Amino acid sequence: MKAVVALGANIGNPKEQMDLAVAMLKEATIVTAVSSYYTTKPVGGPEQPDYINAVCILESDLPAIDLLSLLHGIEKSLGRERIERWGPRTIDLDLIQYGTLLSSATELELPHPRAFERRFVLEPWHEIEPDALLLTHGKISELLAQLS
Repeated sequence: MKAVVALGANIGNPKEQMDLAVAMLKEATIVTAVSSYYTTKPVGGPEQPDYINAVCILESDLPAIDLLSLLHGIEKSLGRERIERWGPRTIDLDLIQYGTLLSSATELELPHPRAFERRFVLEPWHEIEPDALLLTHGKISELLAQLS
């Protein structure tokens, strides 16, 4: 099933962390596309350095909750500590969309509940899949235009 995963990092060596996360995703899944890296300002949370963000598209047969566990495992192996909500991080991997699955479960909301308003998700996703649809919200190209 096709998954859209957003990546972000802003402490340590963000580019290296992103490269390692993509490499680990390639070992565990079939990565079909990776966007360029975008430098973005932090949204919410404490004052912190700018982020490097990207989006990758991958194929996986894992159940959604297991794919989320894989993403969390990659974060943990790259030193991610969940100390402060929206705080700085060595790596962040968010499952944005998984096939046509809709979920409002506490442990996994799909599509990601704030993806539609996040340029740092929509812009890199649009780069690699310009005709993509964000379930429940529509074309990402139109969502991006609304943010301008």
